[in-house]
Amino acid sequence: MLDTVYHVFGTGYVPRWHADIVDPEAFYLTSPRHTLLVAVDDADQVVATAALDSRGPAHPPNPRWLADRFPSGETAQLRRVYVRPEHRRRGLARRMVGELMAFAKADGGYEAVYLHTNPESPGATELWQELGEVVCDERREVTGGGNGVVHYEIPWN
Repeated sequence: MLDTVYHVFGTGYVPRWHADIVDPEAFYLTSPRHTLLVAVDDADQVVATAALDSRGPAHPPNPRWLADRFPSGETAQLRRVYVRPEHRRRGLARRMVGELMAFAKADGGYEAVYLHTNPESPGATELWQELGEVVCDERREVTGGGNGVVHYEIPWN
């Protein structure tokens, strides 16, 4: 996950955005409503991650209406769906998202599935366009403070 924020996003580690990356246990493993999936190759090297938690998008930095539409507790937020470049285009991310969706459905308390993505992340926009619906594209819809990310809802009922 740190490789992605440094090498793909170019932001490096930003505590207010990436605290879950350095403390995944606290964010994904202590609550029964959260989970973190990790895929490893035959050499036990991490090749992909995918996580889910019950925190909706915060305002700020996200638009107020978006935080209202996807409230914490009722929203399963997909996070950290990252696949190493040499393992992309093999269906791994799609399979992991399927597992997260099954986890959310089994929880029984989620009303919506939400995520946001950096449109510069290779392959991300294509994947989410196939699996979800754009609810806000900050590159076009937000002025004065948007992060340039694209927000999606994943249909699941």
